Amino acid sequence: MKEIVLDTETTGLSVSEGHRIVEIGCIELDDLVPTKNQFHSYLNPERKVSDKALAVHGYTDKFLSTQKKFSDVVDDFLNFIENKILVIHNADFDLSHLNNELALLGKKKIDKKNVVDTLTLARDKFPGSPTSLDALCKRYRIDNSKRTQHTALIDCDLLSKVYINLLDQKEPTLNFQNQDNVKFKTDLRKDNLYYKKIIKPSENEIKLHKEYLKKNLKKNYF
Repeated sequence: MKEIVLDTETTGLSVSEGHRIVEIGCIELDDLVPTKNQFHSYLNPERKVSDKALAVHGYTDKFLSTQKKFSDVVDDFLNFIENKILVIHNADFDLSHLNNELALLGKKKIDKKNVVDTLTLARDKFPGSPTSLDALCKRYRIDNSKRTQHTALIDCDLLSKVYINLLDQKEPTLNFQNQDNVKFKTDLRKDNLYYKKIIKPSENEIKLHKEYLKKNLKKNYF
């Protein structure tokens, strides 16, 4: 089963205020394993970036003015995500902006029934606990030190790891025999950090994952 982990950056929060997308990032998963297939594009939003958004992603008006417009990449984007489940953290936000861009071009909107919202998964699994991407990285001990600012591909990479954990496909372990796959601090009591190797799931795990998606998509959107 192929899925697309997707993230966007924008000029601001609300479509109703005329905000637009400035970056789209997508990473393909094949049975939960990241492939080499990615889609990434900076976009010229044809409007100014808000101060709050600039502080989040750091993309200036000058930089974005030299980039392609959404109309230039829309067909490649739609071909990339076609017939695949989208995995998005806080899907309502990204979908509102993506569907606004598509509507402006007279294109068909993305159906929410084809989306898995990891924010919903996290809230169901950890009610009352922080469920931001950073909080989930901390919970699952996923290194997010490169996320000094929000950028689409970095966020997609982190979300793909979080997603696998949310599905309970792999439990975190420390392998002291193979330090190429695990990096850890000398004093584990103070800073128990490591990088987790992603292992290709078994046929049974793939079957369970497909059953989970079928059950939860039907439950949430039908």
